Amino acid sequence: MNKLIVIVGPSGAGKTTLARALCQKRDFAIAYEQHKERPFQALFKQDPKYALANQLDYLLFRAEQEFKLRNGNVPALMDGGLDLDFHGFTRLFHAHGWLTDQELGLCQRFYEHTRCLLPPPDLIVSLSISDEIINQRLAARSRINIASSADTALFNSFIAKWLDSIPACRLLHLDVSEESANYPNSVRTILERLK
Repeated sequence: MNKLIVIVGPSGAGKTTLARALCQKRDFAIAYEQHKERPFQALFKQDPKYALANQLDYLLFRAEQEFKLRNGNVPALMDGGLDLDFHGFTRLFHAHGWLTDQELGLCQRFYEHTRCLLPPPDLIVSLSISDEIINQRLAARSRINIASSADTALFNSFIAKWLDSIPACRLLHLDVSEESANYPNSVRTILERLK
């Protein structure tokens, strides 16, 4: 089965930019979040009643992407992914009251069953970045973002709890606060880790 690397972190941390920078240095298959293409994202932004549909769509979509990448013939990258969508965004939306306890339970059942069918990522690259940079990036974005910069600390707490369960051999923490636009230090560190 093909190797899978996922890049995780809060909205605005630079997951997609880092994934693109890695693809310029090495041949990777890649899967993105695709906010515009998700059918419930804009509806959820307008009305929280679409939170469950949005989350189930994202969890299924990310699982489908993983399955396809795992069956490819080159190492694969994902910005975010199934685990981040559940442990980060689903839990955040529950904390905001946009998902009920029962709806969270439904998402959790789907996530846990799916993760049993798909092996976990071979490497999780966890990005951290200063709050100031996240605030600037999210303010400048034109895409739909449900999570705001005010959510970063809570989101990070959910991610940290999940990452605590990951063996150190499958985890790489990177502070990208001082990185330039093409992430040269992080790219070098990740590629060295993959050797």
